[in-house]
Amino acid sequence: MTVVYALLGAGLFGCGVFMLLSRNMVRMLLGLSLLTTSVNVMIFQTGRFRSQLPPIIPEGSEQLVNSADPVPQALILTAIVIGFALTVILMALALRVHGSHESVVTSEVRSAESLGDPILPEKTT
Repeated sequence: MTVVYALLGAGLFGCGVFMLLSRNMVRMLLGLSLLTTSVNVMIFQTGRFRSQLPPIIPEGSEQLVNSADPVPQALILTAIVIGFALTVILMALALRVHGSHESVVTSEVRSAESLGDPILPEKTT
C-alpha cells in the first residue's frame, strides 16, 4: 500500500508541476491545487496505521500501543483548509483579471509594464 500512495503522490506532483508551468491562470491554479493534494498524500503516508483497534487505552496500561499517529492527520487537516483558502483567493484574483483584461493567459496581461521600471528613478526634465 505504501508504493501505491507514493506513486499516487508522485503522479499528482508531476501533473501539478506540468499544469503550473502553463500560461493559463486557471491551469496554474489547478496545478497548485494538485501540488497541495500531492503534499497531503505524502503527509498521509507518513502517518502509518499500525493497528485496526480504536485508540482507547486499556485498563492498567499507561500508554496506547499500535495506533495511528495523530500528528500527520492534524497537519493534513490544516493543509486542506489553507489550500482551500489559497485556491479561493487565487480564483477570485483570476476572475478579477479576466474581468479587467478579458483574458486569463499571462502573456496577454501586461498592464504593469506600462508603469515603467520600479528600480530606475524617473527622469525629471
